[in-house]
Amino acid sequence: MDDPGSPHPLIRESRRSSRVPLKVVVSVEGSTDPLTCEGETIVVNLHGALLATKVGLQLGMEVLIQVFLTGKKAHARVVYVDPAERLRCGIELHQPQNIWGVPLPPEDWTEPSSDRDRR
Repeated sequence: MDDPGSPHPLIRESRRSSRVPLKVVVSVEGSTDPLTCEGETIVVNLHGALLATKVGLQLGMEVLIQVFLTGKKAHARVVYVDPAERLRCGIELHQPQNIWGVPLPPEDWTEPSSDRDRR
């Protein structure tokens, strides 16, 4: 169960805010790699999301995420790529924030006030 080769313990240990199932369309743009594609969130939290994308992303890749519903953008890093479904990946936002448009976020989704109005 605590196999160091398994991505699941890393995901469980790194969860810092409650996950919310939410499907919103996003645009993914590579920060250093020439890539632009659309995707959809599957699960979101204050620190990132699980995405289904139309193009496979690489682990460690720096990306800019834009949420069409809210118009908000955020820089993120790909921290997980599903080995069974290469078009499913986990991203971590550089700054924790509710860019997803969750109207009633869980109590543990408190954003630092200095980050709240940046984007």
